[in-house]
Amino acid sequence: MERKTKIDAENGKQDLVITREFDLPLDLLFKAYEEAEIVEQWMGTKVIKLENKKHGSWRFQTSDPQGNVVFGAHGTVHEFTPNKKIIRTFEMDNAPFPVQLEFLEFEKLTDETSKLTMQIVYRSVEDRDRMLSLPFAQGINMAHNRLQQVVNQLKH
Repeated sequence: MERKTKIDAENGKQDLVITREFDLPLDLLFKAYEEAEIVEQWMGTKVIKLENKKHGSWRFQTSDPQGNVVFGAHGTVHEFTPNKKIIRTFEMDNAPFPVQLEFLEFEKLTDETSKLTMQIVYRSVEDRDRMLSLPFAQGINMAHNRLQQVVNQLKH
């Protein structure tokens, strides 16, 4: 299966750029990042907090069937411009990765299509390369595929 989500990681740089075009109007693509109920559906995680405003914060948690937390992540929202841009930090709980900075830009292509461009900046080239050595590309592509499916249902 072709990966629709593209990841550009230049050698020797501490960032990567992720791009994905969606068959969704811009406002619906943005809602997938803005509304906790939709985020939970496509990310498959519980949204504990999602304050979409400058100096807001967010926290996500995933638990196993016994209720044990198996994944947690949190961060601070630095900029939030509806249908345009989100700048935030991302930090995983109990993981060997330092905080990263994410720049999400949303762009209208046509009335029915839109594009997401994410630039993720890591503390070092080594941290970025360690992240890429995980099944990161497959994971983000799967998440974006789920986002497309979940939000498609909102179009009707």
